[in-house]
Amino acid sequence: MSATQTVSLAVPRRSLAQRYPALRRFLRHKPALLGLCVVVFMTLFSFAGPWVIPFNATDTDIRARLMEPFAGAHVLGTDPLGRDVLARLMYAGRISLSVGFAATALSVLIGVLVGLVAGFYRGAVGAVLMRFVDAMLCFPSIFLLLAIAALIEPSVTSIVVLIAMASWMEVARVVEGQIRSLRERDFALAAESLGAGDIRIMFRELLPNAVAPIVVAATLNIAHAILSESYISFLGYGIHPPTPSWGNMLENAQSYLTNAPWLAIVPGVAITLTVTSFNFIGDGLRDALDAKLDR
Repeated sequence: MSATQTVSLAVPRRSLAQRYPALRRFLRHKPALLGLCVVVFMTLFSFAGPWVIPFNATDTDIRARLMEPFAGAHVLGTDPLGRDVLARLMYAGRISLSVGFAATALSVLIGVLVGLVAGFYRGAVGAVLMRFVDAMLCFPSIFLLLAIAALIEPSVTSIVVLIAMASWMEVARVVEGQIRSLRERDFALAAESLGAGDIRIMFRELLPNAVAPIVVAATLNIAHAILSESYISFLGYGIHPPTPSWGNMLENAQSYLTNAPWLAIVPGVAITLTVTSFNFIGDGLRDALDAKLDR
């Protein structure tokens, strides 16, 4: 080989899972993958499904009331007013999932801000904020939800705010612990010694390094928000008909458990599958984002 010849070294291309170890760990978590598939299916089912089926969630047909599933054109049967259960389940999924995502986004925003300030400033500020968090955590969330729900006009927006107000405390506690630990790291002390302001240190240095536990907490919070909406709607304090949600579909099915059990089984299965799937995803993310588990 002459001196002028060049030798090309082939660099093996790494797969996506090899470049991102967290993704590899997540893909190894079979329940999390199954949960992700179920959540994607339920989202498409709820938001795209009503465009596919020929029935509307609010159309009534007294002649077809309480039809059994698979007995005719109504795949999942009909309710006491002759409304298609499948159509109502899809539209109710839009409401319940939207409430879950929106309430989680709001609760994470509040929890991150409170935890960030408490963990960064510590001292009296942190003590006052975290004692307030502890006081809020002393109230069982379901009783707090019902107490506030009884005093407000029920609507999708008010239910989102209500659930967020009752679920931000766990996020605040997670964030406060992470920020308190990161506050003493070399990169934070270096930024402070270089004259960086408190806002910059909090949002540019500390918060990006605390994203992993926040993502896990947010995923688990979605499941909690969907369950909370189901609780309060089932007890009659949440979203009221004719707007369907999985919770008020269960509430309306109480009187027909013996002669039309599918009215309760269908939304109950939807809630169980969705909540369990989000919990699986949260467990998978917790394992994937923990580098110590990379083996």
